[in-house]
Amino acid sequence: MDINLHDISELELSPYSVFSEGEWARLRADTPMTLSEHEINSFRSLNDFVSIEQVESIYLPLSRLLAYYVEGTQTLHHSTKKFLGRNGSKVPYIIGIAGSVAVGKSTTARLIQALMARWPASPKVDLITTDGFLYPNAVLEAEGLMRRKGFPESYDRAALLKFLSDIKAGKRSVKAPIYSHFFYDVMPAQFVTVDQPDILIVEGLNVLQTTALSKEAKAVPFVSDFFDFSIYIDAEEETLRRWYMERFMRLRETAFRDPGSYFHKFSTITDEKARSIATDLWENINRENLRQNILPTRPRADLILTKGQQHRIESVALRKI
Repeated sequence: MDINLHDISELELSPYSVFSEGEWARLRADTPMTLSEHEINSFRSLNDFVSIEQVESIYLPLSRLLAYYVEGTQTLHHSTKKFLGRNGSKVPYIIGIAGSVAVGKSTTARLIQALMARWPASPKVDLITTDGFLYPNAVLEAEGLMRRKGFPESYDRAALLKFLSDIKAGKRSVKAPIYSHFFYDVMPAQFVTVDQPDILIVEGLNVLQTTALSKEAKAVPFVSDFFDFSIYIDAEEETLRRWYMERFMRLRETAFRDPGSYFHKFSTITDEKARSIATDLWENINRENLRQNILPTRPRADLILTKGQQHRIESVALRKI
């Protein structure tokens, strides 16, 4: 029998099942609320609104889903080791979180970390950002890459892959570099130590990025090859632009006022000049990175959280199994 493709809806062809906030909220079941409103507010990044109601309707069902996924993966690892006759170290479950500048990745990462750490089994949940694996400013300046900061080529990809490989191998006390947004640079000789967590959350712009290889090139792993689950936080481009501009202007009144801040110079100029600079940074750096490198990775995510104009998550898309 011939199938008329026009009779098949996009929804049927989509690799995702899409839920409204209300539909997703019903999947919470009896997952308990373990965070207070004060704690939720402490996880918020600047200019990123999240309510206790959204934690209940979006993040608690997600925590329940992840509990099933983590348990299933751990069972699979145990069965595989039993089959191979090996003991070995425990294998951490790694979650990647991707999305544009200003979309709220850090807030989501911290919320998920807190909820997962309060599961009944009290797992050890660590969080790192890939900012620490950016090349130092001195290297970026020498290579002419300062205005490509955040693009794939601005990261020490080999160091990031080595870090993730060591984590997956169950190694002890694996170090990740620390990045300071205040100084806008990787901090020399400063590290965070990740010591055999049960779960590791990796948050960054390009964590779902793949690399185009020539036929002669040696196959190398992608960062996402180490992920057990991945989340992409999405919003319309114009909405992201507005959020970025609003955050930049608010930072002028807060962190930028500190004379030690890399961006202190932006606190002493006029609002008009500041908006012009922010527009340039968005249009020629962040928007280009979004279009070229970040947004194309969205279809690779296991879960897509789509936000509306007020930072509220309006829909959840879960990859079909």
